[in-house]
Order: sequence, then C-alpha cells, then structure tokens
Amino acid sequence: MKCVDPVVEVIDVWKKFRIPHERRTTILENLVGVFQLLSGKRFDYEEFWALKSVSFTVGKGESLGVIGENGSGKSTLLKVIANILRPDRGSVRVNGRLASILELGVGFHPDLTVKENIYVYGSIMGLKNRVIKERMSSILKFSELERFKNAKLKNLSSGMQMRLGFSVAIETNPDIFLIDEALAVGDMEFQQKCIDKFKEFRREKKTLILVSHALDLVREFCEKTLLLSRGEVIGYGETGKVIDQYVKMVQAS
Repeated sequence: MKCVDPVVEVIDVWKKFRIPHERRTTILENLVGVFQLLSGKRFDYEEFWALKSVSFTVGKGESLGVIGENGSGKSTLLKVIANILRPDRGSVRVNGRLASILELGVGFHPDLTVKENIYVYGSIMGLKNRVIKERMSSILKFSELERFKNAKLKNLSSGMQMRLGFSVAIETNPDIFLIDEALAVGDMEFQQKCIDKFKEFRREKKTLILVSHALDLVREFCEKTLLLSRGEVIGYGETGKVIDQYVKMVQAS
C-alpha cells in the first residue's frame, strides 16, 4: 500500500528489551546480587522482542489507528516514532512537527505547580516561554484547571494530569499527533472535548496516530488501522476490515 505523501515512515523496525531471569524481592537478596556483580558474576538475560519487522507509512492528513491486545507492542511503537526509544533495527522517518501524549506524567514534575508544569512541558514540546505565556489562559481553560493553576501537580488526580498534558500538547500546533489511550482517563465531558478536537485536527488535515482499545473511536476517526500481535503486524489496511479481523481473533482465543 504505497503512500503518496508520507509524513511518517516506519521501515522494518525491530525493538528488543532485556529481561533479567533472577528476581530479587528482599533487601538481603539485592545485597547478595550486588556482591555477586562486584565479584564478576554475570546474570542471564532473556531477549524480548517488543517489535518485529514493523513497516508502514502514514500520509499527510491521514489518521491511523493502532490496535491489539495488551503487550502487543502498541505503546512501544509510538515511543519509537516519537524518538523516545531507538529501534534495534530499521528506521523511522518523520516529516513535520510532532506532538505526543504517550503516557501520563511524562515531562511533568509532581512538586511543581500546574502553571510551572505548563512552562516545563511546553518547553519540552518546543514552545518558547513567550508563546507559553500567551497561551497560558487557553491551556488552563481547555484543561478546566484555572482554579488549580497554583496547586502542586501531585495533589491533582490522574484525570486532571491527563487533561493538562493534552491541553499543552494541542497548543503546540503540531503537524503529527501521537496519542496513546488519551481518553482512557477522564470524565465523559472532557472526552467529548477531545473528540471535538480530533474532528478539528481532521478538518485541518493534521496527521493522527491513535492507539486505543476503544474500537468505536478508532472506527470513527481512522481511515487505516494497524493490528499488532506479539510485536508483529498481522493486519494493516481499511479500518473496518482490520477491526473485524481483530474481533474475530479475540473471539477465537
């Protein structure tokens, strides 16, 4: 499936993690492990391939859904695209300004206030302090955190933190949006605000890559969908067909 104007190209990407075989649960076991390391003993590690030969392209203005069971490699894939993780093999090409909401709390500091965290997170996303100051009111309003702007982040609920991250990210005005289960936390009212934003992104021809277990959301917003299982692509194409494939796979298991 050749993409005419690709903004994201994932080319034969492999990613592995090393899992130690020995598990230590007590202080004594950990101390023993330290002494063993100092004496030169090596521990065995198992190689776990989270992604295996993953390839696809996303065109300008397209929306791609990424679905699959827990542990299938969906979040790892987005982190590789966002350059948070480096692939062990293969490459990723991104053409455009990218913003991501990949997991709760990334870029935030619990002991800083909401307002201070907006400056920190905005800077990570590439905004200058002058621009962040200009957009502060809009960020607080969208996140519905005006009353909490001077509260420390650690005193906010996980849903409030998610709203803050989403609100800062949309103010960076990206060309490409990576979203990992952004609607998994939060009330229905805020979820609807996010959905309205997704619709606005589509009208503005922004590119969206969405990881979600909410198949109805994927069906509504994504023209194409990628189905992962144990790190491998087992389905890629028109969203309705790929979702049907996934549902049949789950029912058969």
